Amino acid sequence: MAIPLVGIVMGSDSDLPVMQEAARILEELGIPSEVVISSAHRAPDKTADYARSAVQRGLAVIIAGAGGAAHLPGVIAAYTPLPVIGVPIESGALKGVDALYAIVQMPSGVPVATVAVNGAKNAGILAAQIIGSGNPAVRAAVAAYKDKLARQVSEKDALLAELGIGGYLARPKDR
Repeated sequence: MAIPLVGIVMGSDSDLPVMQEAARILEELGIPSEVVISSAHRAPDKTADYARSAVQRGLAVIIAGAGGAAHLPGVIAAYTPLPVIGVPIESGALKGVDALYAIVQMPSGVPVATVAVNGAKNAGILAAQIIGSGNPAVRAAVAAYKDKLARQVSEKDALLAELGIGGYLARPKDR
């Protein structure tokens, strides 16, 4: 089994349906990851130990998902020199906006990159791009993934043209 390069941390197992999207895209891109539950409030020592030991365990990036007050990404960022990507989790009456605000409002010196509410898949892609900046194989995997996305768009546009609905490819070239 390969040493994980990305740590995926969440405060509760209720966050797993969202956070597993990060694990899925990382697996698709060939990047080993680990998934951990560790609460900034209910298990602060475990969270601090996890973040402090991340470098020596071989991690390159940490993705942390949290809802509500969303302290987990910031606490992890305080204890590690690694890049941390925060995923605000939708919960409660504010539908994740509270978590989004909490994660993006980190104090100077403790940055946390932040994706959209429930945006764990994008967090996984961003983690891959960070790793890919120094790893040509990962960079090639990300490029191939993005090429696949572009092909899918073109295929869907061509289908519109086939259905007679329109599509970019069906438009006259002189417009």
